[in-house]
Amino acid sequence: MSLPFVRIDIWQVPTSRIPLAIGFMGLHRRPLRKNLGLDFFKLLGTGSGNTFTARDADPNHWALLTIWQTSELADAFSDSVVCKQWQSISTASAKLHLIPISARGKWNGKEVFGEGSLEKWDGPTAALTRASIKVRWWREFWRSVPPVSADLNATAGLITSLGIGEAPVGLQGTFSIWKDNDSITQFASRQRAHQDVVRKTHETGWYSEELFARFKVVHASGVYNGVSLETL
Repeated sequence: MSLPFVRIDIWQVPTSRIPLAIGFMGLHRRPLRKNLGLDFFKLLGTGSGNTFTARDADPNHWALLTIWQTSELADAFSDSVVCKQWQSISTASAKLHLIPISARGKWNGKEVFGEGSLEKWDGPTAALTRASIKVRWWREFWRSVPPVSADLNATAGLITSLGIGEAPVGLQGTFSIWKDNDSITQFASRQRAHQDVVRKTHETGWYSEELFARFKVVHASGVYNGVSLETL
């Protein structure tokens, strides 16, 4: 079975174009469904990821995750109506092409990234975490997030990160880019705050669905939040 080819686009829009960006989040679902070879997509709001509450939201940055059957189809998506409309209102953008290295969990009940290639990879690496948080555990989860975010942003090897969300609360995640795979492992296995959250996850079962994935960065271009991705 061939590995899925993952593409992530991030667009920065000026404040005056935020209403258009919000409109695109609804209007673009139909044309996206019509793309040949597109197996999965998510239009995403973004934020700092510091607390995973609505106050983290960054209305000037929006993202789109797409999963394609081939790299050629992913490349061709740049010429789509969807991409062209986002580019028409954006002042900066970033694009990443990714191949899953490892993945565990589901998104909307599907193993969208498969199991990954499980290959050893020492180059630029991206990580995506995503969870559906049970309502009864929202408060406990939110109390646990700030220390993890502080550790994440202080970890050597992190290039940039952003919170991603399908809704203001309850459906949250993080996307981060690292100089190499080992940097992510160092964060995941050695930072106490992160380990505490992992322990609480097992104890409470506060997610109704969760997903953790790492990716080989095949190509990166553009700028996100002042950070150039051209040198990855």
